[in-house]
Amino acid sequence: MSEVAPVAEIHAYERDPTLTSLDTEVVATGEEAGRPFVVLADTVLFPEGGGQPADRGTVDGVAVLDVQKVDGMIRHVLADSVPSGRVRVELDWSRRFDHMQQHTGQHVLTAVAEQAFGWHTTAFHLGERSCDIEVDAPEVDTLQLVELEEAVAVEIRAARSVTARRVSRAEYEALEVRSRGLPQGHTGDVRLVEIEGLDLNTCGGTHCASTAEIEALRLLEAESMRGGTRLSWVAGARLRRLHGEHHIRNAELRALLGASDDELVARLDSKLEQLREAERSVRDLEEALAIASAEALTARQGTVLDAHWPERALPFLQRVARETARLAPDRVLLLTAGEEERGVFLLSAGEGAGLDATTVGPRVAELLGGRGGGSGRIFQGKAGRLSSRGEAVTLLREVARHGR
Repeated sequence: MSEVAPVAEIHAYERDPTLTSLDTEVVATGEEAGRPFVVLADTVLFPEGGGQPADRGTVDGVAVLDVQKVDGMIRHVLADSVPSGRVRVELDWSRRFDHMQQHTGQHVLTAVAEQAFGWHTTAFHLGERSCDIEVDAPEVDTLQLVELEEAVAVEIRAARSVTARRVSRAEYEALEVRSRGLPQGHTGDVRLVEIEGLDLNTCGGTHCASTAEIEALRLLEAESMRGGTRLSWVAGARLRRLHGEHHIRNAELRALLGASDDELVARLDSKLEQLREAERSVRDLEEALAIASAEALTARQGTVLDAHWPERALPFLQRVARETARLAPDRVLLLTAGEEERGVFLLSAGEGAGLDATTVGPRVAELLGGRGGGSGRIFQGKAGRLSSRGEAVTLLREVARHGR
């Protein structure tokens, strides 16, 4: 990787988080995991870090797949190579503003959780659909979630200004900063993000200009883990989208269940109980049918018995086989199920049948165009040529008669 020009000390994404495009110079090029990348003299694209995902956008119209800081240089991983020299880098603003809303919301949530409840944030994750923080509280109950959410809403409505600045290490040490966590080996200035009258914290991410731009924040759930609690939440446009999705889903459920929103859970619970009862009835009926089928089979003459059900499955064949083995332990049984050519088969040999199912089973499977396995007196599997059932029965009769 060859360098041809100096890189900005403070990049445009930090100088002005609302800037969406920039004309700049290609400083260096290279390849990473089979993908080309460029380093630019300046950029509006934020590299992944501090819990915030990397921005997306384009460089001279070529899609940016990832942005990472490596050895102090910001690599823009591209879908295709771009020419050297002067280029235009453009930001996917909707993705960026979403990240700004979520990240600023995290600062407010973390500050309020600490000030109101004494919960310190130990981790932050900004996901594609929801975000979460981990706090050092072993348990968070429903009432505390409601109180925390309302306290966050108060700070959002206060429209507190959000600003970022860099200070010297000496200034940093003299300030009351919430987080004292700096990257290992950090030297030089320290970047601080301040929410007026609420929070002062070290952070390298992008943020809204005011807490009002967060719009709203909704806590989704609290999950105990690693001795602390994970709080999941969404903010801003994500919250509006989530509400919209829930509204559409509820409308569909109302139409399906013929119930109001307040009645949906009770109506669905009732339907599920009806379904469970119906499934129990089906199982009872299938068991009765399996027993009746086994009785009908054992009433036939001959050592080798066979039957086929177009609309049954392997568990039904197993029930029939168990009952047949009980009623007639000296019989050999070939059962199949399925439509057209594809289906399942089961070979069963009773204790007195004088036939080893696991030995002859592979030959039956080959005739039926399938494969299977088994142990003891059962061999079963899938079939791809059910029309060859007659040949399989003939083989079994031959083996039962001559032992080969």
